[in-house]
Amino acid sequence: MFDFASLTFADIAPFIAIGFAAQLIDGALGMAFGVISQTLLITIGVPPASASASVHLVEVFTTGASGASHIAHRNVDWSLFWRLVPFGVAGGVAGAYLLSNIDASAAKPFVLVYLSAVGVILLVKSIRWGEPRFADPKTTRPLALVGGFLDAAGGGGWGPVVTSNLLVQGGDPRKIIGTVNSAEFLLALSVSITFLLTLGLEAFTIATVGLIVGGVAAAPIGAHLVKRVKARMLLGAVALVIIATSAYGIVQAWPIL
Repeated sequence: MFDFASLTFADIAPFIAIGFAAQLIDGALGMAFGVISQTLLITIGVPPASASASVHLVEVFTTGASGASHIAHRNVDWSLFWRLVPFGVAGGVAGAYLLSNIDASAAKPFVLVYLSAVGVILLVKSIRWGEPRFADPKTTRPLALVGGFLDAAGGGGWGPVVTSNLLVQGGDPRKIIGTVNSAEFLLALSVSITFLLTLGLEAFTIATVGLIVGGVAAAPIGAHLVKRVKARMLLGAVALVIIATSAYGIVQAWPIL
């Protein structure tokens, strides 16, 4: 655990910038905060379990601010919200416990390949977009369970897995992004508590403070953008973010490619 008394602005400024940029993308597209911030922490040498613990603690603050903003802008489908939350929390707690005890990263490259394919499907849908016809997603509970598990065990899986699959099922991009982002608050809270109980306070790094400051500052902006941007553009932007982050993850996991 870091010492607050010894922190300077120079120590946390880079993480403030990263937290702001990552949350701006996450709030507007329903994904990428965990992927960006956790990848950074692991790159600078933070162990995967500690990185995930730090990111989820940050997300308690950022998703709380983002969720409140999405609610204020009426971007949340409450029926979908309550279908996602219980199963997302259950998957997240299981994933956090697993990561605290064993290395669960072996499956990550295969998940990334799957997400890349989903990103391509969404991109094609956005290009061929005609009159907007939205449908209530039917497959939600198993999706939330898997998304919550991968988010805690693999790092940053909730948004890419859940948001992308709900959009493939024909959901309204504005409502899907707002709902998934808001539901993530309860997921992040449950995962953070699990990491706290299994790893203790020493799991949280100095980057946590900067990511919280930057992320909370950006949260209201992302929610406002979702309300203003056209559904077709949101869908295309989500597709591009999924493809880019998944491709980067695949290269990192399989450097021989």
